[in-house]
Amino acid sequence: MIHRKNALRWMRLIAPAMLLGLAAGVAPTVAPADEEAGSLVLLRTSYLAGNRTEEAFVRCVSKKLRSGAKRPDVHPERQFVDELYPWLEPRTMPRESADLGEFMERPGVGEAIRRKGVRYMVWLSGQTLREGSGGSLSCAAGPGGAGCFGVAWWQNNSEYTASVWDMNELSDMGAMQANVRGTSVIPALVIPVPIIARTREKACDSLASQLRDYLELD
Repeated sequence: MIHRKNALRWMRLIAPAMLLGLAAGVAPTVAPADEEAGSLVLLRTSYLAGNRTEEAFVRCVSKKLRSGAKRPDVHPERQFVDELYPWLEPRTMPRESADLGEFMERPGVGEAIRRKGVRYMVWLSGQTLREGSGGSLSCAAGPGGAGCFGVAWWQNNSEYTASVWDMNELSDMGAMQANVRGTSVIPALVIPVPIIARTREKACDSLASQLRDYLELD
């Protein structure tokens, strides 16, 4: 009984704080691109095996970029990489803006980028990692029914960077970052009630907002 009271008290303390850290919303409808907004492609850096930015994050940023007053034409990453094969593979992709002159002179690269009208190449790097976890949650079933009791938690850190290259000027325009930490909790008194901190979604919102401001899309 004492443990149950302590768990209830702990749940009442953390639940409001965790709920304040969550953001809920409906994905916006994506309208056709605006010609004056320009054209860009979002690419993931992949220098290290097993350290590749999630495809879901790239899709999220792409959708957010196209949800404002000006909607740029965002080229699909996979299709763009395949068309420029093998010049955007991990071993051949340009590492820095100083390599852009040589990159544009490779067979088919400059022609494809001009044909597609790509003004910006935006390189995305980073990932969401679990930094720690704890607590105890157990479930059991018996003649009287089934239930769970306890509290489990874990902490996620979502850290991403976007680097913008101007393909007209063949220059590095700069970089921006989004870093979001959050703790998810599953308290359970018979029925588990997950309280999830959506750190990756918040990092996507932050980075896309910075990109829209930087590229003057609002």
